Order: sequence, then C-alpha cells, then structure tokens
Amino acid sequence: MDQGKIIIIGATSGIGRALAETLVSEGYFVGITGRRKPLLRELAASRPDRYYMSGFDVTAVDTSIEHLEALAAAMGGVDTVIISAGGGDVNESLDFGVEQKMIDLNVRAFTQVADWAFNYFKRRGHGHLAAISSIAGIRGSRQAPAYSATKAYQITYLQGLRQKANREQADIVITDIRPGFVDTPAAKSPVRFWVAPVPKAARQIYQGLRKRRKVVYITKRWRIIAWIYRWLPSRLHERM
Repeated sequence: MDQGKIIIIGATSGIGRALAETLVSEGYFVGITGRRKPLLRELAASRPDRYYMSGFDVTAVDTSIEHLEALAAAMGGVDTVIISAGGGDVNESLDFGVEQKMIDLNVRAFTQVADWAFNYFKRRGHGHLAAISSIAGIRGSRQAPAYSATKAYQITYLQGLRQKANREQADIVITDIRPGFVDTPAAKSPVRFWVAPVPKAARQIYQGLRKRRKVVYITKRWRIIAWIYRWLPSRLHERM
C-alpha cells in the first residue's frame, strides 16, 4: 500500500470505521464515505486534520461517482481505494427483496466503484484497490444464497482486474480481503466460531495492505478453513 491518501467506501461502522481509525493513527490521510452522515461527522471530528468526508449512498449509481471524484479532488488525489461497503442477510425463505438489496450493494455498486478506482489509478499511473469480500464467497450457502453468490462475484471480479492490470502493465495492486467471522452486526450467521474482534481485524487488514498482498484472510487462520471449504467434496457440501 502506497504511503499517503486513502479512500474507504463504507466507513460509518464496523470494519470500515476501525480500519479508518487504524490508518489515521498510522499517519495516513483518509477519505471516508457512507450513508449515515452523523456517524461520518463524528468520526471526522475526532481527527479533522486527517479525515475528509463525503456522505452518500453508494447504491445510488447515478450520482456516486460524482461524489468519489469530488472527494478525490478535495484530497489532492488518492493512492488507495478500499471498498468496505457491503452487506448480507440470512435469507432461508428466499425473500427476493432481501436478495435484491444484496445484489444492488455487493454487485452493482461494487462493480461501479471498482471500475472507477481501476480507471482512476490507470490515469494516475499507479494505485492500490482493495475490497472486503468474504470466506462465504468460496462456496454457496443455503442460509444466505445471495450473500455467498455476490461475494463469489467480488472474488472473481477482483481476479479479473488483477489479470487486466498485469496484461496492460498497469502499476495497480489488487487486494482481496476475505474475512471469516468478525464481531460486527453484519455477522448474522446462526453458527459462528473464530470470531475476530474488530480492532484485530482492522490491524491485520492494514498489515496485509502494507505488504501489498493479493489475498488477505481475516484472521490469518481462516486460510485453513478456506482451503478445506474450497476442496470439500460436493456431496458433503450439499449435506451441510
């Protein structure tokens, strides 16, 4: 991760907010975005010399890029964009309204922001794009079909951008951050284990970004679960 200026998409709470606080404590200038403007103002007021803020809904695809362009300009350019905006719900009843919200946020909005960041860094000549996907994106989930599917989309899309940067010889680092369970309200699975405290998750994400890793598992031991889950025979996965 380049030293300097960073935008975090989705910094009002949870991992995004903790990561913003971690980065500011390490001397970075951080642009923060989110829907809940009072929470953004509260965070920005804690270090007004380090934070820039822009309150908007990233799913409002007609206007979100304008907000991002304005924020980047106000910061005098940015070196890193971190997509932390994302959501999920357990949806065993397959309520399409629930699924649609996840698709709008985790696919439509994610894609628009990722594309903007990639093109922005290509024009700038360098940059680092990171996004928080999930271990859940490795295989499908009966409890949250859209969540696992949209996170699989993010994982694959980031792989495609990494390949594109390599083919075009663009100096753009792509980092896929894959958490297991982190102690936030977004962790809604009825069965949880190895739950990471939010500050620990933020610190490990920061370390992974500093090392410019392609994939960062949070916490580190979730790499083991990812490997097991990926290679679990289909007949066993379907019985889970």
